[in-house]
Amino acid sequence: QVQLVESGGGLVQPGGSLGLSCAVSGSLFSIYAMGWYRQAPGKERELVAGISRGGGTKYADSAKGRFTISRDNAKNTVYLQMKSLKPEDTAVYYCNRDPPGFMWGQGTQVTVSS
Repeated sequence: QVQLVESGGGLVQPGGSLGLSCAVSGSLFSIYAMGWYRQAPGKERELVAGISRGGGTKYADSAKGRFTISRDNAKNTVYLQMKSLKPEDTAVYYCNRDPPGFMWGQGTQVTVSS
């Protein structure tokens, strides 16, 4: 069973940067499109960035120009680099296939506040 372990969250001031990592167990990571999702309190989980198995990327409008998704197939890891963070980016961030297909991990909390 594939396990997803997200890390790198924390408290950051508005305008700051943060980098998230997601380690994916299993040997078939490279064949999957992956995504970063987030869920804010009282809101539905949403896709913020996706990356195809070939490296093509897509972003939610709210993330364009500020977030960068990447992957390292040799390390079974997908990354999300975030800059110019805003309070509305506060959420629990998760990775999963795009569209989702694995059991969700614990996520990592990102809080943007002064």
